[in-house]
Amino acid sequence: MPLTPVPSDQVATIVTSLEMLDRPKPRPMPPAPFRLNRWKQPAAEKYRALFRRVGEPWMWFSRLVMAEDELLAIIQDEAVEIYAVEDRRGIEIGMLELDFRVTGEAEIAFFGLVPELAGKGHGGWLMAQALALGWRKDVRRMWVHTCTLDHPGALAFYRKHGFRPYARAVETFADPRLAGVLPMESAPHVPLFGGDPAAGDQAPAASRR
Repeated sequence: MPLTPVPSDQVATIVTSLEMLDRPKPRPMPPAPFRLNRWKQPAAEKYRALFRRVGEPWMWFSRLVMAEDELLAIIQDEAVEIYAVEDRRGIEIGMLELDFRVTGEAEIAFFGLVPELAGKGHGGWLMAQALALGWRKDVRRMWVHTCTLDHPGALAFYRKHGFRPYARAVETFADPRLAGVLPMESAPHVPLFGGDPAAGDQAPAASRR
């Protein structure tokens, strides 16, 4: 089978889009020592700080390179809801962003907890919150997408919670580490080519950009 070359300054990933077309049956909310705090009209700097903290290990960068007026037009839109996940001390340890700008649809635009909480079962609580908030009276479809740069269990996680894959595509983009948008040591599971050869030796280690 033929291989498609990827330039050394680019990253390639397979993006899978998933959807849920039926409202899930009510279930008890899983216990968790966290709460959601909705951010209304957040400042760009505050938003980007949490976005970076949650997404840097998985190469989230889109909101970091977006012009500020473009970013504010999204995160301050009344049809976009941003929630910080807070622990009992009020420390922000995750984020949930729901986008209702398309009539009848709820997109889980960003979803994640800080890496220290990975694998501890808290994702089920956050997904239960997302589904409860997303399936409103006028919503007929919820959807989300993930890619092969995300946590290796992300695709199975979404399928477990009722989302079904409906589309897949290959995406390539300039490596944000080489552009200085993300630290060279971020996303160590993604091979780093180009730039400083010494930095390239660090790749690779044993959810939406």
